Amino acid sequence: MSVSLLWAVDVYGRVYSLSTGGQQWEQCHDAVLEFKRVTAVQQCCWGIACDHHIYLNVHSSDVPIRYQEETYENQRWNPKDNFSDHLLPSDRWHWSDITGLEHQPLDSFLLPSTNWEWEGDWYIDENFGGEPTEKGGWTYALDFPATCLEDKKWNSCVRRRRWIRYRRYKATDTWAKIPSEGHSGPLPDPFNDISCGGWEISEEPRGRLSLWAVSLQGKVWFREGIHHHSPEGEGWEEVSLPGEVVQISCGPGDLVWAVLWEGQLIVREGITRDCSQGSSWVVVDSPNPEAGAIHVAVGDNVVWAVTKDNKVWFRRGINSHNPCGSGWIGMVGEMVMVNVGLNDQVWGISCVDRAVYFRQGVTSSELSGKAWKAVNVPRDGDIRSHSSASISSLHSAGCFFSGEIQAQSVMSEDLDTEGGPQTAVLEVGACPSSPPIDPDVPKPRIPKVTSDSFISEMLSDREVKQEGATAATTASPSIPEEEVALGEPEAKCPPPALVLSPSLSGGLGDPQWSNVDLEETQTHLAVGPAVVRADSADTCSLSSVATYTLCQGEPYGADEHPLWAWVSGGGCGVNCHSQLNWFNSATALASSVQSMSLSISPAQTAAWRKQIFEQLSERSKREMDHFKHYEQAVEQSVWVKKGTMQWWRDWKPHKWVDVRFALEQFSGPEGNQDGILFLYYNFNEEKKYLHAFINEVTILVPVLNDSKHTFAVYTAERTKQRWPIRLAAATEVEMHDWLALLSVSCCDSRGIQGPPSKQAIWSVTCKGDIFVCEPSPSLEACPYPTPCDQMFWRQVGGHLRLVECNSLGVVWGVGYDHTAWVYTGYGGGFFQGLASSTDNIFTQTDVKCVYIYENQRWNPVTGYTNRGLPTDRYMWSDATGLQECTKANAKPPSPHWTWVADWTIDYGISGGTDREGWQYAADFPRSYHGHKTLKDFVRRRRWARKCKLTTTGPWQEVPPIPLSDVTIVLCGAQSSVEPIPLWAISNKGDVLCRLGVTLLTPAGTSWLHVGTDQPFKSISIGGANQVWAIARDGSAFYRGSVSSESPAGDCWYHIPCPERQKLQQVSVGRTSVYTVDQNGNLWFRQGLTPSYPQGSSWEHICNNVRKVSVGPLDQVWIIADKVQGSHSLSCGTVCHRLGVQPMEPKGQSWDYGIGGGWDHITVRGNSIEAPRVRMPSLTPSLTSSLTDPLRPPPPRSLLPVMITEMENGNAVRC
Repeated sequence: MSVSLLWAVDVYGRVYSLSTGGQQWEQCHDAVLEFKRVTAVQQCCWGIACDHHIYLNVHSSDVPIRYQEETYENQRWNPKDNFSDHLLPSDRWHWSDITGLEHQPLDSFLLPSTNWEWEGDWYIDENFGGEPTEKGGWTYALDFPATCLEDKKWNSCVRRRRWIRYRRYKATDTWAKIPSEGHSGPLPDPFNDISCGGWEISEEPRGRLSLWAVSLQGKVWFREGIHHHSPEGEGWEEVSLPGEVVQISCGPGDLVWAVLWEGQLIVREGITRDCSQGSSWVVVDSPNPEAGAIHVAVGDNVVWAVTKDNKVWFRRGINSHNPCGSGWIGMVGEMVMVNVGLNDQVWGISCVDRAVYFRQGVTSSELSGKAWKAVNVPRDGDIRSHSSASISSLHSAGCFFSGEIQAQSVMSEDLDTEGGPQTAVLEVGACPSSPPIDPDVPKPRIPKVTSDSFISEMLSDREVKQEGATAATTASPSIPEEEVALGEPEAKCPPPALVLSPSLSGGLGDPQWSNVDLEETQTHLAVGPAVVRADSADTCSLSSVATYTLCQGEPYGADEHPLWAWVSGGGCGVNCHSQLNWFNSATALASSVQSMSLSISPAQTAAWRKQIFEQLSERSKREMDHFKHYEQAVEQSVWVKKGTMQWWRDWKPHKWVDVRFALEQFSGPEGNQDGILFLYYNFNEEKKYLHAFINEVTILVPVLNDSKHTFAVYTAERTKQRWPIRLAAATEVEMHDWLALLSVSCCDSRGIQGPPSKQAIWSVTCKGDIFVCEPSPSLEACPYPTPCDQMFWRQVGGHLRLVECNSLGVVWGVGYDHTAWVYTGYGGGFFQGLASSTDNIFTQTDVKCVYIYENQRWNPVTGYTNRGLPTDRYMWSDATGLQECTKANAKPPSPHWTWVADWTIDYGISGGTDREGWQYAADFPRSYHGHKTLKDFVRRRRWARKCKLTTTGPWQEVPPIPLSDVTIVLCGAQSSVEPIPLWAISNKGDVLCRLGVTLLTPAGTSWLHVGTDQPFKSISIGGANQVWAIARDGSAFYRGSVSSESPAGDCWYHIPCPERQKLQQVSVGRTSVYTVDQNGNLWFRQGLTPSYPQGSSWEHICNNVRKVSVGPLDQVWIIADKVQGSHSLSCGTVCHRLGVQPMEPKGQSWDYGIGGGWDHITVRGNSIEAPRVRMPSLTPSLTSSLTDPLRPPPPRSLLPVMITEMENGNAVRC
């Protein structure tokens, strides 16, 4: 679970946040004003301050918020001036946008607000369509607005070039004021309520938010233009209403509810991707007609409401098709307000004790939950209060029982030196006289308590508590505001404001209140110390004033919980299974302080464990020595496990056949273990069987199936045939039991135990399963390497899309939902409780989308309809059109996945879409585009539905930036403290460099953003810190001057792509660079030298390649498509390039391994060199030129080497 925040506001207007990984409320000390309420999402928090203005707090991130401003410079050729800015009257502007319709000179671009800053000056973009242009960046065309080309021709009459400038949002982790201005000027009245959501209305554009606000006059306003590159938005627009609104709530999707002044509720309808404001309102009656609604909170599929009698109500029947629901259900509990956060989790503030409560048991099947549970954690100042309790208790006791109350000292040494609020320390026995106040010293400003929130209502029924005549007398009548003036002449010694906690003044938790001006109270706090009698009337009045010192220090006692006024969980990513440390008892803080002194240190625990281990070892050795002269009773043990399964028959017609399955395992006298698999079946009323030796099994693979729990058993021979033994278990538990047992048996027979080694080869299937292989020393031997089909693969718990590693043991992975994970151990998945420890096993979740396509054909009568030709594809199909897939019959990838959302139109498909999500083409299955032309007779649109998988594995999440690619240096650090270079690309295309990655801290500490002119999609770092990357437009880049002193390098060098090809992925080895283009071609970069690391040209190696991985020995492995098997072509096959040597870096041929269904492989951790085999020399001249043949060859260095070879008679450094 990634770390997220729960936000809350107490009755004093102080804003706090509670982390899901923390155990205390952290105050936002940068808030200069008191806040009334807040609304939070994962990336930011909005709030309304006491001045009724809206403020924005954007959470800081390692990736800055950058926005690219661009404009185009246009020129026309004439015979006199050549190309110049003298354009025709019918031409576009000299400086314009890409369409030429808007005039955009360089000096017309201004910062949106003071919260932005320019990163640099304007510069020319010299990249065009993935290819570098000439130095000036010009592109040429015959006329405007014809398509511009890179090369200048004889008829090129116009040209243009793009200018770029970036601006950065700088107001992070601070409250930035949002101007209250609409399209026609300032808004007529201030705001009173606010709600943020709408990030799940559509997948594109990413980062869009909907912000709704309510003014004091009951009007509703919508903030336009809020997205990732513009967190502040652009302006306010008023939304028409059927009545006056007092409160509004916006969910993550298209659900918006509001409360009217009369107590009714209204629902916004018509909210879509293109109309985020909606179109109309629908009135819904209050749950209780006698007590109207005062508060509403909405989520994805839930609506909660609170009526005037503080009763909580749940609205049933809410979904995307029925946003109004069907009826109200009364819930247990009385709340002041409720809030719905992520995953439809519910938070509330009780009207009884003003504590924050969490609704337990809220799931997708039980949205109403089960019970309320209080969030009982201390604030960040409580620990300091408890640590000094022993000192302050003596002073408090002296003041309380002696009949004297000591006033504040005039000295400023106890005040906050930075101007922050502090509670003054009272000293016993101070002098009654004090010097006069300097009238020139300005008095600190303390804002008054506002009466438009819950504060006045909460405090209206509170009484002044008394305890003992020596403590305080009867409270005097409350003093009206501005009644006592500063420097009153009648007072010889101005009465001080007494600083008493409620526990001391009244003995109870309820505070004492008086309606006084806080500015006047602060005036008395500046008065010198004086001894005041308890029977003084003035003392009594001011004592009641000072028992609740707002805006000074800690207003709560040491044993009191905060009094909350508002809570927002819109950015708090918890669910019913989250392990939170928020629900401790009331005495947890005191007990934790006590337990700290009584706890055992880690060093003592380690010594204790070591002592027990030594005693057990001595005992075992002593017992074995006494009985070792006896003969062994059992020379060999045999045990058999049997079961029933279904087998996918090898011969046609292929079908599932019921079989009996048995595993016979035996162990020899020396402890070696082996076994045999038996599969018994009937054929033509004759009993037959198949068998496979355990030591011949190369891999056990769970198979993707939407109806059966299946897995496949591969041997070396069946790997060559691409036809495994495919079995199906009756239940998921039974399949996992067999997989765990067979995996352990295979590892035991091969002597493999524990976690993978640092040299392991990692791979990922298209299903997301993770496998590792321990490479043998002869795997990269030349000319006789170990065949790929004999490699043994074992599964590791977890679910990922890709894995990257290096030879130092640092392993990172990225899930389908772009979450980054770091490897921590071994186990998880179906290995729970078998040969693994749960110490480093974590819960892992992954989210992916299932896609189906809606296809239509045009006809002259009805236009586009779902009635196609007989030869057309299914009108609802998969991407190929060969299989029928409808919304009703589409299922998650396997039974392990569950749906978490409904079907939505996917606007992010390659090629673009129109406003309704359609793509057009001349016919199926041609290339598609997002606009309709006269020649387009068919169209399609893609529907997406999210599903979620929850599993366990040795992977720990690395929040908070989602990644799309990651790479680790092949050989960097040689110790556990030296940083290991690690680069990554975020899901938005930002290039990142991870800092603080070591063997002890493989997750690193923070991200360093590396600036780019365009988004990237693939990156790789090789030997000597060579960093190559691929942009989303298919162009290649090389990062210069990357070193340990400069981990981010200095600049990007644009590398030309292969002719008419767009690159997709890159992998950099020790001295070689390989790339894969979008058409599946594998390319090798020639001419790489230490003095010219960019290389000279590309050479084509082969096609039908999905992924490539180059290791520290320059070994090349790929995931290949269309590999011939015994029955059909196999897609997703692991292949090894043979014959790769320093003099032959491109290799010679391919060796085919496990497949198909594989999607990713990395060999970047395998630095095991093969033993050198000295071949007999062919000529005496070559023999004499070699070194001493008896001397063993030196080991191959992992650093870049200088090798000279002959090419066309010229020496080439490579």
